[in-house]
Amino acid sequence: MRKLKNEELERKTIDEFKKASKTPLNLILDDIRSLNNIGSVFRSADAFLIKKIYLCGITATPPHRDIHKTALGATDSVAWEYSKTVLEIIEKLQNNGVSVWAIEQTEKSMILNKFQPKKNTEYAFVLGNEVRGVSQEVINTCGQTLEIPQFGTKHSLNISVTAGLVLWDFFTKMKH
Repeated sequence: MRKLKNEELERKTIDEFKKASKTPLNLILDDIRSLNNIGSVFRSADAFLIKKIYLCGITATPPHRDIHKTALGATDSVAWEYSKTVLEIIEKLQNNGVSVWAIEQTEKSMILNKFQPKKNTEYAFVLGNEVRGVSQEVINTCGQTLEIPQFGTKHSLNISVTAGLVLWDFFTKMKH
C-alpha cells in the first residue's frame, strides 16, 4: 500500500469549501487560553465542514501566527465570529432554533455515544476553558450537556481532542 500525495486527496479549495453544504453544527469556544488549541479546533472544523466557530471571552481571534501554526489556513475557510460574551451567542443561537449543548461532565449529562442528533436541526457545542471547563452559568443557559466517557485516572481531555471527538461523532451520525 502506498501513502497518497496531497494532490491525490482531492481536497476542496477555500472557495469550494465556502460554497459547500455544511454540517449543521457550530462550535462555541469560551475563554480558551491556548492559541494552539484554537488553531487545532479550526483545523478539525474544516475537516468536518462545520458551519461556524464562535470565539468568546478571552479566546484569541485570527489572524495570529500561533493560531495559524496549527490551523494551517483553516481560519480562511471556516466561518467565525467573535463575541465578548458567550451568553449573548448562546441566546442568539437558541432564539434562532439552534439546539445548544455544553460539553461537560454534569449530573444529568448525556453520554456522547447515546446522543443522536435530530435531522433538520442545527446544533452548537460549547467548549470551555482549559482549566475551569464550561461555567455553571453557561451550563444553566444551555440546559443540556454531552459528556465523553473516560475510564482512566484523568478527569478531562484537552479541548482540541474533545473537539475532534465530538465533531467526528456528530459528523458520522448526521451522514448515516
